[in-house]
Amino acid sequence: MSEKHRPRQIVLASGNTGKLREINQLISGLGMEALPQSDFDVPDADETGLSFVENAILKARHAAQLTGLPALADDSGLEVDYLKGAPGIYSARYAGPEASDADNVQKLLLALKDVPEAERTARFQCVMVFMAHAEDPTPLICQGSWEGRILLAPQGQNGFGYDPVFWVPSEQCASAELTPEVKNRLSHRGQALGGVVNVLRAKD
Repeated sequence: MSEKHRPRQIVLASGNTGKLREINQLISGLGMEALPQSDFDVPDADETGLSFVENAILKARHAAQLTGLPALADDSGLEVDYLKGAPGIYSARYAGPEASDADNVQKLLLALKDVPEAERTARFQCVMVFMAHAEDPTPLICQGSWEGRILLAPQGQNGFGYDPVFWVPSEQCASAELTPEVKNRLSHRGQALGGVVNVLRAKD
């Protein structure tokens, strides 16, 4: 492939394969390719922020600093109204630092045991940050929200994280039952990344 047609590489401040796949589907039209930070032996950043925005900036700056590439990072999570917004920024490690997706889902379902359907409202939140370089003083920040509710038991095989227990009212199914194309169109990450893509496209 000639240099002219080679996708422009950026680093994704994550090693999550599900997230990487979703993001590459969305940015391929920009002539860009996201590579996971694990390809560069970049360790995870310390997520010491108290909000999705702070953590996303910390992760993007860390990845850009250690690779010299433009960096894309997101911080996303699930907010459950009955749990006063929990698990929130701790969604990925809700059941502990080494928790699997299944562990986190199980803890959530236990926390909502016997809670009626009407009170199981929730949303996925995503903040996406793009930094041209580690010292970028004006990182591009876009946000997306996806409303739904928490099911009584997991459904579906697609997606990752809390997708099997997140009911999508407009589609009348769990997020884990959506095709990748539909999920990318509707999801919090799709919305946030769509904002980033639109700004980057306008700059090209």
